[in-house]
Amino acid sequence: MTGQQTTLLVILFALLVMLVWGRYRYDIVALGALFVAGFFGLVPQAELFSGFGNPATITVVLVLIVSSGLTKSGAVDFVTKTIEPLSSQPYLHIAVLTFLAAFLSMFMNNVGALALLMPIAIQSTTKAGRPPATVLMPLSFGSILGGLVTMIGTPPNILIANYRQEVTGEAFSMFDFSPVGGGIAFCGIVFMLVVGWKLVKVRKQTAGLELFDVEKYLFELKITEETELLGKKVGELKDLLAEGKMDLLSMVHKQQKLPVVHRYHTLAKNDLLMLQGSHEDIDNFATTHNLQMLSAENARKEILYSEDSQVAEVVVTPNSNVAGRTPSQIRFNRRYDINLLAASRSGTPHRNRLRDFEIKVGDVLLLHGEEEALQDAILKMECYPLAKRDLGFGKAKKAVPAVLSFVLAIAAAAVGFISIQLALGIATVVMAVTNIVPVREFYDGVDWPVVILLGAMIPLGAALETTGTTTLLVDGILDVTGDMSPVLILAVILIVTMTVSDVLNNAATAILMAPIAYNIALALQLNPDTFLMAVAIGASCAFLTPIGHQNNALIMGPGGYKFGDYWRMGLPLEIVIVTVALPLLLLFWPL
Repeated sequence: MTGQQTTLLVILFALLVMLVWGRYRYDIVALGALFVAGFFGLVPQAELFSGFGNPATITVVLVLIVSSGLTKSGAVDFVTKTIEPLSSQPYLHIAVLTFLAAFLSMFMNNVGALALLMPIAIQSTTKAGRPPATVLMPLSFGSILGGLVTMIGTPPNILIANYRQEVTGEAFSMFDFSPVGGGIAFCGIVFMLVVGWKLVKVRKQTAGLELFDVEKYLFELKITEETELLGKKVGELKDLLAEGKMDLLSMVHKQQKLPVVHRYHTLAKNDLLMLQGSHEDIDNFATTHNLQMLSAENARKEILYSEDSQVAEVVVTPNSNVAGRTPSQIRFNRRYDINLLAASRSGTPHRNRLRDFEIKVGDVLLLHGEEEALQDAILKMECYPLAKRDLGFGKAKKAVPAVLSFVLAIAAAAVGFISIQLALGIATVVMAVTNIVPVREFYDGVDWPVVILLGAMIPLGAALETTGTTTLLVDGILDVTGDMSPVLILAVILIVTMTVSDVLNNAATAILMAPIAYNIALALQLNPDTFLMAVAIGASCAFLTPIGHQNNALIMGPGGYKFGDYWRMGLPLEIVIVTVALPLLLLFWPL
């Protein structure tokens, strides 16, 4: 083992540990690993940023923009309207939702497909009197399985196609993944519908105001003549409240309601203050400052059911800028002109003082504010609302050109008329010119942390081969597998890739495993395409944990799932996938 190989293996091991630890976001960790590799000369400095211009990275960006365009146009909403009438029939409801999620994920980002369907699933199951947990896990898993079917369905497929282009001069085409991926997706969904959904751990209701029990934390106080707060600025009041772990949500100043309360307002006699906090803290504050506590019921009506404001439930995404921070650090009211009323994690509301609650991915937040400010804040925070959106007539008119441009792009790429990058690029320009995706929102749908991850990992993957580390790893694996049959070695590659993907980002898994699998096939004089397809499948099948795939993290809060709930259906599903994938691989990509 050379010094370069040792250094690269140490960097990759540290990278894997940091990614599994999850303390720092994966794109930052990948960039750090890239720069360290550049410092030691493992990646030539002139090629440090070559990954960002790689066709795979560009394809992922274009797919995300087109997916955003399809969503913004309302094209998908027409299909989802057929689901709600089926909510009274549990089996049929789950089946339609899951197959629809899989179908959408074949052609658009599977996180976007889940974000579209999750509000509908939650509202329809709640209306039918069933917990959302009954449908959210099959929905998430179905959207992941659907991505296996086409090249643009999931980043690992794009990366594997691009890697094949680099090593053989010819990439996998759009539907080369379909025979195996389609069979796996169909069998996986059938398993979930027949057996899997019964294995899901279902807890209590995990959506709606009843979950948060928020009424117990809203109170109304009145400014009296006796209080020393009379004539003081709202900013001073907010500071006092913050010391006691309470918040000012809104106020009625001189008989005029102020949903957004600025610090420069002056407190006057008979002003009404809508406060959030525990009954004990609010009562002590009222007594200390000679404030009159009024009917709590009145405060709840003012906050929750006011005509000039509304509440919204949102789920925190991996890219949200509120993840990993506390409400006192975020300052919702000052930054977004909204209030955070309550939060829940895995279906359990946070009962203690909210200001010190560290928000995590998958948490459900209950927000309050004026409609326009609320919608703007949800976009800025990059959270997903758990209420379905209304489809306006203006959007409906954009649905046809959005779908048409997308279908033409896919058809042109599928028949080999133009490359997938050019086809999708033309589709994005058409969507911008026709204002399907407004220019100011053109890049809003791009998952930039994933793009940064790809740009950083691709040069690291290339370094595996240029330093001879891939050959070293392949020799080690072949020494261990010994005289195993080629089918068993293929199974090992599939299972190892699948296991790694359960704890790592699927794109990173594909980048690391593709060269290893390819060179093992060459060493055994077997068909490399079979092994690359196995890596593509394994990298996209993360069902054991909520951290293996963004979709699994997003359903954790709304579904009320715990970390250990995923393997209950995920483990047998992965066994089914391996059982189905091996014969299909051997049939369509013979060794």
